[in-house]
Amino acid sequence: MRHFATVALLFAGLIHLLPLIGMAGPDRLSVLYGVSVSEPNLEILLRHRAVLFGLLGVFFLYAAFNRDLQAAALTAGTVSTAAFVGMAMLVGGYNPQLSKVVVADALCLVALIGGAVSLSFAKPAA
Repeated sequence: MRHFATVALLFAGLIHLLPLIGMAGPDRLSVLYGVSVSEPNLEILLRHRAVLFGLLGVFFLYAAFNRDLQAAALTAGTVSTAAFVGMAMLVGGYNPQLSKVVVADALCLVALIGGAVSLSFAKPAA
């Protein structure tokens, strides 16, 4: 059962590394999210988002192989991903590019919840 937590964190890590491409600038951000990044404030916020998601993705990948961190990583991932999916559902009206992000995050959320459940039933390491 514990291996499902590892797989869930690997999947979440890869999903969370994808936005790093946004660090390349406004053109990449526009492709990722389907929004025009024509003003510096939005560019700063979205590029910073890319960095934070990259850090979270690296943490998930590291935690996948460090049992002591798995519960914290699964918790952080579940809260972050649920917040995004929840906001998307509440606000609605997002474009096709963001729709892909919502679907990927919804799948990621299912994996993270499954990983957390499997971890709670796993026997402690010997």
